[in-house]
Amino acid sequence: MMKFDRLLPLAFLAAFYPGTAALAQDAGTPGVLSIEMNDLAQSEKGCKLTFVAGNSLPQSLTKASFEFVLFDQKGLVERMAVFDFRDLPAGKTKVRQFTLAGTQCDAVKSLLINDAPACEGEGVAKDACMKALKTGSKSDVELKG
Repeated sequence: MMKFDRLLPLAFLAAFYPGTAALAQDAGTPGVLSIEMNDLAQSEKGCKLTFVAGNSLPQSLTKASFEFVLFDQKGLVERMAVFDFRDLPAGKTKVRQFTLAGTQCDAVKSLLINDAPACEGEGVAKDACMKALKTGSKSDVELKG
């Protein structure tokens, strides 16, 4: 049985931030690690990517990183990058942002999560992050896993 205090942050987030209701639902589905491409914003340094990650695995992740492949408008690989999502506690939703230096946001057509170089936590199998991965996007950029 879930405690009310664990649901309150997700309910608050879902009520005040459009598009998080589905992610909050995924975070409640046992065994799912959801990564959602939420937004892209151009900055002086490059393209800032915003992700919403929900961990409904039975264990907390003390370290999680993902290898992303960025495809341009022609479907060609533009670059590969590893994003460190740090810790992802069980039953929690986190927002993580990464800036791709020198990249224009309008040049990014889609992203692919190619691998999870780090997927660590007590009792967590090395391949758990990729096996449990569910991707989605609220932006015009497609995210696949």
